[in-house]
Amino acid sequence: MKRSMSSPLNDSARHDKENHEDLLKLSLSTGSRAVSSSPLGQTYHHHPITTVPSTPASQFSESFFLVTPPPSTLHHQDITANNNSSMASAAVGSSSSRSRNRKSPVQKLRPGKTETIPAPFPWATTRRATVHSLEYLTSHNMNKISGEVQCKRCEQKYEIEYDLHAKFMEVASFISENKYTMHDRAPAIWMNPNLPNCKFCGQSNCVKPILGKKKSINWLFLLLGHMLGCCKLSELKYFCKHTRNHRTGAKDRVLYLTYLSLCKQLDPNGLYD
Repeated sequence: MKRSMSSPLNDSARHDKENHEDLLKLSLSTGSRAVSSSPLGQTYHHHPITTVPSTPASQFSESFFLVTPPPSTLHHQDITANNNSSMASAAVGSSSSRSRNRKSPVQKLRPGKTETIPAPFPWATTRRATVHSLEYLTSHNMNKISGEVQCKRCEQKYEIEYDLHAKFMEVASFISENKYTMHDRAPAIWMNPNLPNCKFCGQSNCVKPILGKKKSINWLFLLLGHMLGCCKLSELKYFCKHTRNHRTGAKDRVLYLTYLSLCKQLDPNGLYD
């Protein structure tokens, strides 16, 4: 009887093959990733087989089928949008700059009208809505400014006289203290001024100035008495028209310009711009 003999090398190879097959079966049955090492020091990675379930076409949203423009097209669109936005901003800035820096246009007079008229008062010039400066008035000894008024209660008419320098300092001081809080609008005290008391009937806050025709308004008297607010809007616009001021807007705006323009006429070097 012959006895079969096997070499140690064949036994080792067969053992490795059996271990490899066992590990392969184990990885396929569990679906997990298995790692094994051979006796020769090599490492084997066994990856599970993953099946991707199919999805019906009806479950995809419409956005899935939209075609996205190539990056170059998107970049061009962004540049165009930015350029349009910059041009719009520049247009707005230019428009704002024009509105801030606009100048008063030259006023056209109606046929038969002239810019010069006979001076209605000694302290007024021959130009419409214009008075002499303080320097001129002082040098000509015109230190008292008078005007005609009428009581709203007893309807008596008489004249009131103001000291030029004292009353002008009141107006100038008020503007200096409140100019930056008025925001180019006349305050309430200018819009609704406190009127003088009647010297005949004794009633308070009842004497108003007599204005007459626009070209004959006593502007300096109204300024010194803080009574420019008694003028109608049309009369204030007349003043602004002939003094090269914009006369559009509400009454508080036009009244503010009238106060500052008259102060500028009296004191050309003052801060009334």
